[in-house]
Amino acid sequence: MIFNKEGATTIITQEKATIVDFVKGIEDKYESLKNDNIVANLFSLKELSVSDINEFLRVSKKHKTNKRSFVIVTDKVSYDETPKEITIVPTLIEALDLIEMEEIERDLDF
Repeated sequence: MIFNKEGATTIITQEKATIVDFVKGIEDKYESLKNDNIVANLFSLKELSVSDINEFLRVSKKHKTNKRSFVIVTDKVSYDETPKEITIVPTLIEALDLIEMEEIERDLDF
């Protein structure tokens, strides 16, 4: 896993670990990430299923409860196929744009 902090956002890139290991890695480091918006970049994975994405459900719900954004980047699974508690976009640029919009909404108390 590669962690890249940009302002109030941490981009975590998945390299070789399984999805379960990747989620566990995020949960293990969560205390240091809890105040950041998190982007889980899964773009390098060749295959990804809805059940893989669902592994992120617990950490996504927890993070959004803390009023922070949690976004998954992949073009292998459509957002229509995933639970509404998981935010999924096809590109990193869209993830960063979405986080910016969510920050504005939180600032305006929407």
